[in-house]
Amino acid sequence: MDNIPLLIMIGFVVGTLGTLIGAGGGFILVPILLFAYPGLKPEVITSISMAIVACNALSGTVAYAGAGRIDYRAGIWFAILTIPGSVLGALATKYIPKSLFSILFGILLIILAAYLLLKKEKKLIETSSTVLKTGWKQHSFTDNTGEAYSYTYNQSLGLVISFIVGFISPILGIGGGIIHVPALTNWLRFPVHIATATSHFVLLIMSLVTVMVHLYEGNYNDSLVIRLVIFLGIGVIAGAQLGAYLSNAIKGNVIIKALGLSLGLVGLRMLILYL
Repeated sequence: MDNIPLLIMIGFVVGTLGTLIGAGGGFILVPILLFAYPGLKPEVITSISMAIVACNALSGTVAYAGAGRIDYRAGIWFAILTIPGSVLGALATKYIPKSLFSILFGILLIILAAYLLLKKEKKLIETSSTVLKTGWKQHSFTDNTGEAYSYTYNQSLGLVISFIVGFISPILGIGGGIIHVPALTNWLRFPVHIATATSHFVLLIMSLVTVMVHLYEGNYNDSLVIRLVIFLGIGVIAGAQLGAYLSNAIKGNVIIKALGLSLGLVGLRMLILYL
Protein backbone atom coordinates (compact mmCIF):
# COMPACT_ATOMS: atom_id res chain seq x y z
CA MET A 1 0.00 0.00 0.00
CA ASP A 2 1.96 3.00 -1.27
CA ASN A 3 -0.97 4.98 -2.71
CA ILE A 4 -0.32 8.58 -1.65
CA PRO A 5 -3.98 9.78 -1.57
CA LEU A 6 -4.92 6.65 0.40
CA LEU A 7 -2.13 7.21 2.90
CA ILE A 8 -3.20 10.83 3.38
CA MET A 9 -6.82 9.73 3.86
CA ILE A 10 -5.82 7.09 6.41
CA GLY A 11 -3.80 9.72 8.24
CA PHE A 12 -6.79 12.08 8.20
CA VAL A 13 -9.06 9.45 9.78
CA VAL A 14 -6.40 8.55 12.36
CA GLY A 15 -5.91 12.22 13.23
CA THR A 16 -9.63 12.94 13.53
CA LEU A 17 -10.50 9.97 15.74
CA GLY A 18 -7.25 10.09 17.71
CA THR A 19 -7.69 13.74 18.64
CA LEU A 20 -11.42 13.44 19.31
CA ILE A 21 -10.86 10.81 22.00
CA GLY A 22 -7.40 12.00 23.07
CA ALA A 23 -5.75 8.69 22.15
CA GLY A 24 -3.21 9.84 19.56
CA GLY A 25 -4.47 7.43 16.90
CA GLY A 26 -1.77 4.80 17.22
CA PHE A 27 -4.31 2.14 18.19
CA ILE A 28 -5.85 2.56 14.70
CA LEU A 29 -2.63 2.93 12.73
CA VAL A 30 -0.66 -0.01 14.20
CA PRO A 31 -3.13 -2.68 13.02
CA ILE A 32 -3.27 -1.07 9.56
CA LEU A 33 0.51 -1.16 9.30
CA LEU A 34 0.63 -4.77 10.52
CA PHE A 35 -1.90 -5.85 7.89
CA ALA A 36 -0.54 -3.77 4.99
CA TYR A 37 3.19 -4.24 5.63
CA PRO A 38 3.67 -7.70 7.20
CA GLY A 39 7.38 -7.59 6.39
CA LEU A 40 8.13 -4.67 8.69
CA LYS A 41 9.67 -5.44 12.06
CA PRO A 42 7.77 -4.47 15.24
CA GLU A 43 10.28 -1.76 16.13
CA VAL A 44 9.86 -0.18 12.68
CA ILE A 45 6.07 -0.29 12.89
CA THR A 46 6.15 1.35 16.30
CA SER A 47 8.63 3.97 15.08
CA ILE A 48 6.27 4.92 12.22
CA SER A 49 3.26 4.98 14.51
CA MET A 50 5.01 7.11 17.13
CA ALA A 51 6.10 9.61 14.49
CA ILE A 52 2.48 9.94 13.36
CA VAL A 53 1.33 10.17 16.99
CA ALA A 54 3.79 13.05 17.42
CA CYS A 55 2.32 14.85 14.38
CA ASN A 56 -1.18 14.23 15.68
CA ALA A 57 -0.31 15.34 19.20
CA LEU A 58 1.34 18.54 17.93
CA SER A 59 -1.64 19.52 15.78
CA GLY A 60 -4.18 18.50 18.42
CA THR A 61 -2.32 20.28 21.22
CA VAL A 62 -2.32 23.53 19.23
CA ALA A 63 -6.08 23.20 18.74
CA TYR A 64 -6.80 22.30 22.36
CA ALA A 65 -4.53 25.10 23.59
CA GLY A 66 -6.62 27.49 21.54
CA ALA A 67 -9.74 26.15 23.28
CA GLY A 68 -8.09 26.60 26.70
CA ARG A 69 -8.73 23.01 27.82
CA ILE A 70 -5.22 21.81 28.65
CA ASP A 71 -4.34 21.43 32.34
CA TYR A 72 -0.70 22.43 32.01
CA ARG A 73 0.12 22.12 35.71
CA ALA A 74 -0.86 18.46 35.74
CA GLY A 75 0.27 17.78 32.18
CA ILE A 76 3.85 18.93 32.65
CA TRP A 77 4.39 16.67 35.66
CA PHE A 78 2.75 13.71 33.92
CA ALA A 79 4.86 14.29 30.81
CA ILE A 80 8.10 14.37 32.82
CA LEU A 81 7.33 10.92 34.25
CA THR A 82 6.57 9.47 30.81
CA ILE A 83 10.04 10.33 29.51
CA PRO A 84 12.12 7.64 31.30
CA GLY A 85 9.37 5.10 30.62
CA SER A 86 9.20 5.95 26.92
CA VAL A 87 12.98 5.67 26.50
CA LEU A 88 13.00 2.22 28.09
CA GLY A 89 9.97 1.13 26.08
CA ALA A 90 11.42 2.30 22.77
CA LEU A 91 14.64 0.37 23.43
CA ALA A 92 12.67 -2.76 24.37
CA THR A 93 10.71 -3.02 21.10
CA LYS A 94 13.51 -4.80 19.20
CA TYR A 95 13.41 -7.72 21.64
CA ILE A 96 9.68 -8.50 21.29
CA PRO A 97 8.56 -11.12 18.66
CA LYS A 98 5.97 -9.83 16.19
CA SER A 99 3.33 -12.45 17.05
CA LEU A 100 3.62 -11.73 20.78
CA PHE A 101 3.55 -8.02 20.03
CA SER A 102 0.26 -8.37 18.12
CA ILE A 103 -1.42 -10.64 20.67
CA LEU A 104 -0.50 -8.39 23.60
CA PHE A 105 -1.79 -5.42 21.66
CA GLY A 106 -5.13 -7.12 20.96
CA ILE A 107 -5.64 -8.29 24.54
CA LEU A 108 -4.86 -4.84 25.94
CA LEU A 109 -7.37 -3.19 23.62
CA ILE A 110 -10.17 -5.64 24.49
CA ILE A 111 -9.63 -5.25 28.25
CA LEU A 112 -9.74 -1.47 27.97
CA ALA A 113 -12.79 -1.63 25.69
CA ALA A 114 -14.72 -3.82 28.12
CA TYR A 115 -13.91 -1.51 31.00
CA LEU A 116 -15.02 1.62 29.16
CA LEU A 117 -18.20 0.13 27.72
CA LEU A 118 -19.41 -1.64 30.87
CA LYS A 119 -18.49 0.79 33.60
CA LYS A 120 -21.19 2.95 35.16
CA GLU A 121 -20.85 6.69 34.95
CA LYS A 122 -19.85 8.32 38.23
CA LYS A 123 -20.48 11.82 39.45
CA LEU A 124 -17.48 14.04 39.97
CA ILE A 125 -16.47 14.80 43.55
CA GLU A 126 -17.38 18.32 44.60
CA THR A 127 -14.14 20.12 45.38
CA SER A 128 -15.79 22.44 47.92
CA SER A 129 -16.42 19.52 50.27
CA THR A 130 -13.28 17.58 49.55
CA VAL A 131 -10.48 17.63 52.09
CA LEU A 132 -7.23 17.46 50.18
CA LYS A 133 -4.83 14.78 51.34
CA THR A 134 -1.08 14.68 50.82
CA GLY A 135 -0.33 14.26 47.13
CA TRP A 136 -3.77 15.50 46.03
CA LYS A 137 -4.25 18.62 43.91
CA GLN A 138 -7.24 20.82 43.23
CA HIS A 139 -7.69 22.70 39.94
CA SER A 140 -10.35 25.16 38.85
CA PHE A 141 -10.40 27.09 35.58
CA THR A 142 -12.62 28.19 32.71
CA ASP A 143 -11.93 27.34 29.06
CA ASN A 144 -12.26 29.78 26.18
CA THR A 145 -15.91 28.83 25.55
CA GLY A 146 -16.88 29.85 29.09
CA GLU A 147 -17.19 26.28 30.43
CA ALA A 148 -16.03 26.10 34.06
CA TYR A 149 -14.20 23.07 35.48
CA SER A 150 -13.34 22.22 39.10
CA TYR A 151 -11.86 18.90 40.18
CA THR A 152 -9.35 17.19 42.47
CA TYR A 153 -6.94 14.41 41.60
CA ASN A 154 -4.26 12.24 43.19
CA GLN A 155 -1.04 13.57 41.68
CA SER A 156 1.09 10.74 43.07
CA LEU A 157 -1.09 8.12 41.40
CA GLY A 158 -1.04 10.17 38.21
CA LEU A 159 2.75 10.17 38.16
CA VAL A 160 2.92 6.38 38.57
CA ILE A 161 0.37 5.88 35.79
CA SER A 162 2.28 8.24 33.53
CA PHE A 163 5.51 6.26 33.92
CA ILE A 164 3.67 3.03 33.05
CA VAL A 165 1.99 4.70 30.06
CA GLY A 166 5.38 5.97 28.93
CA PHE A 167 6.82 2.45 28.98
CA ILE A 168 3.90 0.64 27.32
CA SER A 169 3.22 3.21 24.60
CA PRO A 170 6.38 2.86 22.48
CA ILE A 171 6.32 -0.93 22.86
CA LEU A 172 2.89 -1.10 21.22
CA GLY A 173 3.21 2.09 19.19
CA ILE A 174 -0.12 3.39 20.45
CA GLY A 175 0.86 6.76 21.88
CA GLY A 176 -0.63 5.97 25.29
CA GLY A 177 -3.82 7.99 25.10
CA ILE A 178 -6.00 4.88 25.13
CA ILE A 179 -4.60 4.20 28.61
CA HIS A 180 -4.09 7.74 29.81
CA VAL A 181 -7.56 9.09 28.99
CA PRO A 182 -9.45 6.31 30.86
CA ALA A 183 -7.00 6.69 33.76
CA LEU A 184 -7.49 10.45 33.91
CA THR A 185 -11.27 10.26 33.74
CA ASN A 186 -11.92 7.24 35.97
CA TRP A 187 -9.07 7.00 38.48
CA LEU A 188 -7.99 10.66 38.67
CA ARG A 189 -11.50 12.10 38.11
CA PHE A 190 -10.59 14.60 35.40
CA PRO A 191 -13.52 15.96 33.32
CA VAL A 192 -13.51 14.13 29.97
CA HIS A 193 -12.78 17.16 27.80
CA ILE A 194 -9.91 18.24 30.04
CA ALA A 195 -8.58 14.67 30.07
CA THR A 196 -8.52 14.39 26.27
CA ALA A 197 -6.83 17.77 25.86
CA THR A 198 -4.27 17.20 28.63
CA SER A 199 -3.56 13.70 27.34
CA HIS A 200 -2.72 15.18 23.95
CA PHE A 201 -0.27 17.61 25.57
CA VAL A 202 1.41 14.73 27.44
CA LEU A 203 1.46 12.67 24.23
CA LEU A 204 3.28 15.45 22.42
CA ILE A 205 6.21 15.47 24.83
CA MET A 206 6.35 11.68 25.25
CA SER A 207 6.09 10.90 21.53
CA LEU A 208 8.82 13.38 20.61
CA VAL A 209 11.17 11.68 23.06
CA THR A 210 10.25 8.26 21.65
CA VAL A 211 10.81 9.45 18.08
CA MET A 212 14.27 10.70 19.02
CA VAL A 213 15.14 7.29 20.46
CA HIS A 214 13.93 5.54 17.30
CA LEU A 215 15.88 8.03 15.21
CA TYR A 216 19.01 7.22 17.18
CA GLU A 217 18.32 3.50 16.69
CA GLY A 218 18.17 4.01 12.90
CA ASN A 219 14.52 3.02 12.46
CA TYR A 220 13.82 5.91 10.07
CA ASN A 221 16.59 5.15 7.59
CA ASP A 222 14.44 3.21 5.10
CA SER A 223 12.87 5.16 2.20
CA LEU A 224 9.53 3.37 2.64
CA VAL A 225 9.39 4.38 6.28
CA ILE A 226 10.11 8.00 5.38
CA ARG A 227 7.34 8.05 2.75
CA LEU A 228 4.84 6.56 5.17
CA VAL A 229 5.68 9.11 7.85
CA ILE A 230 5.43 12.04 5.42
CA PHE A 231 2.11 11.20 3.77
CA LEU A 232 0.38 9.77 6.84
CA GLY A 233 1.64 12.82 8.73
CA ILE A 234 0.08 15.24 6.23
CA GLY A 235 -3.31 13.60 6.72
CA VAL A 236 -3.07 13.30 10.48
CA ILE A 237 -2.21 16.98 11.00
CA ALA A 238 -5.35 18.05 9.13
CA GLY A 239 -7.50 15.40 10.80
CA ALA A 240 -6.38 16.45 14.28
CA GLN A 241 -7.84 19.92 13.72
CA LEU A 242 -11.20 18.41 12.79
CA GLY A 243 -11.11 16.07 15.80
CA ALA A 244 -10.48 18.93 18.20
CA TYR A 245 -13.33 20.91 16.60
CA LEU A 246 -15.75 17.98 16.88
CA SER A 247 -14.89 17.44 20.54
CA ASN A 248 -16.57 20.75 21.38
CA ALA A 249 -19.91 19.45 20.08
CA ILE A 250 -19.83 15.92 21.51
CA LYS A 251 -20.67 14.97 25.10
CA GLY A 252 -17.95 13.44 27.25
CA ASN A 253 -19.72 10.12 27.84
CA VAL A 254 -20.20 9.70 24.08
CA ILE A 255 -16.47 10.22 23.55
CA ILE A 256 -15.65 7.55 26.14
CA LYS A 257 -18.09 5.03 24.64
CA ALA A 258 -16.73 5.72 21.15
CA LEU A 259 -13.24 5.09 22.48
CA GLY A 260 -14.33 1.79 24.02
CA LEU A 261 -16.08 0.57 20.85
CA SER A 262 -13.10 1.48 18.68
CA LEU A 263 -10.68 -0.33 20.97
CA GLY A 264 -12.82 -3.48 21.09
CA LEU A 265 -13.19 -3.79 17.32
CA VAL A 266 -9.50 -3.32 16.66
CA GLY A 267 -8.52 -5.71 19.48
CA LEU A 268 -10.79 -8.48 18.19
CA ARG A 269 -9.39 -8.11 14.70
CA MET A 270 -5.85 -8.40 16.03
CA LEU A 271 -6.57 -11.59 17.97
CA ILE A 272 -8.48 -13.22 15.09
CA LEU A 273 -5.52 -12.63 12.82
CA TYR A 274 -2.71 -13.81 15.10
CA LEU A 275 -4.17 -16.46 17.42
